[in-house]
Amino acid sequence: MILNCWIVDDEPLALSLLESYVERTPFLCLTGKYSNALSAMKKIASEKVDLLFLDIQMPEVNGMEFARIIGSHTRIIFTTAFSEYALEGYKVSAIDYLLKPFSFTDFHTAAKKALTWFEMIDQKPAAEHRQEKVGLFVKSEYKLIHLLYDDLLYIEGLKDYVKIYTEHEAKPILSLMSLKSLEEELPVDRFMRVHRSYIIHTNKITSINKNRIIIAKKQIPIGETYRRQFNLMIGNR
Repeated sequence: MILNCWIVDDEPLALSLLESYVERTPFLCLTGKYSNALSAMKKIASEKVDLLFLDIQMPEVNGMEFARIIGSHTRIIFTTAFSEYALEGYKVSAIDYLLKPFSFTDFHTAAKKALTWFEMIDQKPAAEHRQEKVGLFVKSEYKLIHLLYDDLLYIEGLKDYVKIYTEHEAKPILSLMSLKSLEEELPVDRFMRVHRSYIIHTNKITSINKNRIIIAKKQIPIGETYRRQFNLMIGNR
């Protein structure tokens, strides 16, 4: 799948850097670049734009105002030097929020999230697209982190905290919340509580060894309370 993307940023150096990042990403095709949101706003209604790399602090019309009028098909990745807009970015359904200066690795990870989103909705009827949630935001170290469901491996509960293990991060993400509250936000078709201290992504199971589930070389115990439900899930598959 190839995503048509635009870049909107009033800093010439940032515009050039983003363009070079797009050129290095095989599944992205740059079809527009603008130094202000007003110019982009006048043309986006007549164009098919899948992904928008959007700065926030710009003259005349800022990126957040622009984001609110964009059609539901276009996904947004904010590229900004200002962290205080992260929560607002969540409200306009941004795929990710990159803080300047960011590396190509950060850029590519964010772009992959967008690609995953489009690949998922491409397999569903149009009526379902509007309601599809592909991830959630969690607060960690005074910032909001957007996590895609399909990137999660398992979650470990530690009293008032949770450790969230993902495919792309070497270290877990630590967040101040209960395992129960996180469990309520996760889709039941992909996630299951298997122990009082663990939730797993069922599609990430490598193997099952007696009373242990293996995910990414981690051995996760199956609690007695959850064993029957887990066995039923495995049997149905």
